[in-house]
Order: sequence, then structure tokens, then C-alpha cells
Amino acid sequence: MTTHLFTHRDCLFHDTGYGHAERPDRLRMVLQFLEEEDFNALIRHDASYGEEDLLFPAHTKSHVEHIKNSRPTSGIVQLDPDTFMSPGSFDAAMRGIGAARDAVDVVMTEKDTNAFCAIRPPGHHAEADKAMGFCLFNNAAVAAYYARKKYGLTRIAVIDFDVHHGNGTQHIFEKDPDLFYGSTHQSPPFYPGTGYANETGVGNIVNVPLVEGSGSKAFRDAYKDTVLPALESFNPELLIISAGFDAHHLDPLANINLEAEDYTWITQELLKISEKCCEGRVVSLLEGGYDLTGLSESACAHVKALLDA
Repeated sequence: MTTHLFTHRDCLFHDTGYGHAERPDRLRMVLQFLEEEDFNALIRHDASYGEEDLLFPAHTKSHVEHIKNSRPTSGIVQLDPDTFMSPGSFDAAMRGIGAARDAVDVVMTEKDTNAFCAIRPPGHHAEADKAMGFCLFNNAAVAAYYARKKYGLTRIAVIDFDVHHGNGTQHIFEKDPDLFYGSTHQSPPFYPGTGYANETGVGNIVNVPLVEGSGSKAFRDAYKDTVLPALESFNPELLIISAGFDAHHLDPLANINLEAEDYTWITQELLKISEKCCEGRVVSLLEGGYDLTGLSESACAHVKALLDA
């Protein structure tokens, strides 16, 4: 399998301020690890700059205008208790959108191809009309709508193994039976306070909350017993992964206690289903992960599994 890597230096210029968990060093460290010999086969690209039209219909026009108008010319502004913008934040977010679009294009036009987008800010908490949880725009939802419009796809799935529930993706997808969202996440109680098992949308949402301290077995069982069968039954034409690595045992923001090997395992399992359903078409988008060692080891395990498919 050929794996394409999309990233851009603009993503480093999203400054969240001193001490913020979602900091530029996250991306620097991941990219540094991906320079190792094991990743020589990656096909590397500078992500394009996304056009604003790509943001619709995942986001409302009022939300996009709000984010544009919130850009400071200097310093840092606060959108909510967790979400900040600096002069470089909008461009960073639009490079993330461009990366998502580029990744969809490559997996839809080249056989035996998948893609990983090393981008920030993350996206899965951004709702149609609200930035939150470090996220400005929802990269996964934008990618899904772009694939639908450009390539005429009907069934598109997002699987989210970030330790926080992707309330934004669920919010955007929950009334559309042709968009599937499956998530494991720490809960309850845990940020953002959504993702209960009874939140099922129109039958297209699958949430498996994991209690604090769950560990590898509970994580893997959640996928084997619930998420993966539902995904295969949905039979997607494209699989998008919200690849957050903050369930790693070193992460300071959560307590699910996974190992890097768990990310190898879940990536391999998702790739098996993608081969059955959608000719291996997988787009993976970096979400969370806030311990630099845990993030880097886990992201590398994920990308290595993509390469080895």
C-alpha cells in the first residue's frame, strides 16, 4: 500500500500560548519521528491551502465569518476556555482543510493508496456553528462532504479513537443516514460531556464510552464487539479516521491507558474493513495527543500500519 503524508509548516504557526496542551511541539515531534528510516516510503506533500467553499456544508456561513473575524493581528484571542487563536491560526486551519481535501483526492484517484494528514489545530470538536475543544473547523466532516460532492460517494464513515468524544462530527452527521460516525472515548464524566451509548442519531451513530482506567482489552473489545461490526454493516465507500492518540497511558489529559501497539491493532482492523468495503480508501487526520512521547510513538505505530497494509 502506498501512503501519502500531507502537512505544512503553516500548521506550526497556530500559537495557543504558554502552557497550552495543543502546542506546536506536538506536530514537530510527530514529523521528526516520521523522518526515521522506517518511513522512507512515505510520499510527502505540502498541503494545499483550502478554499473557504470547502467549509460548507459542514459549517455555517456565520461560523466561518466568526472565525475569520476573530483573527488577531497580534497576540492571542480566546474563543472559549480551551480554544485560542493567534495571527497564524486561520492559515493553519485552512492548511488542515487543504490537507484533508488533498488526501481525499489521492485516495480516490490512485489505487492501493491511503493517506495521513499531520495537521493542527485538530477538528473533531468543532460543531457546525461553534469552535470548541482546541478545534476551529471540523477536518473530518469537511473531507466527507468534499468526497460526496467531488466523487459522488454516498456512504462515508468516520471512525474516531481519540480519547475525547468527537461531539462536532456527531453534531454534523447525526441527521444524515449516509454519514456514519463511530467513536470510543473516555466517559462519563469527561470532556465534552457527550457520546453516551444512547446517542445514535438516525441509526448512523455508534458510541462506546470507556470508563477511566479501561486499558487495552476494553478498548479492543469495544471495537471487536460493537464499532467494527457496525462499520462493516454500513459498508462505506470511503473511511476517514479521526486519529487522536490521547488515550495513550502517558497522556496527561486522560486515563484510558493504551499502548502504542493498540494503535497498530486498531489501524490494522480498520484497514481490513476498508479492503472489504472501499478498496482500501482511507484518509487519516491527526486529532489529539498531548504527551510528546506517547503521541509520537502512537502516531508512528499508526502510520507504519498504514504503510504496511
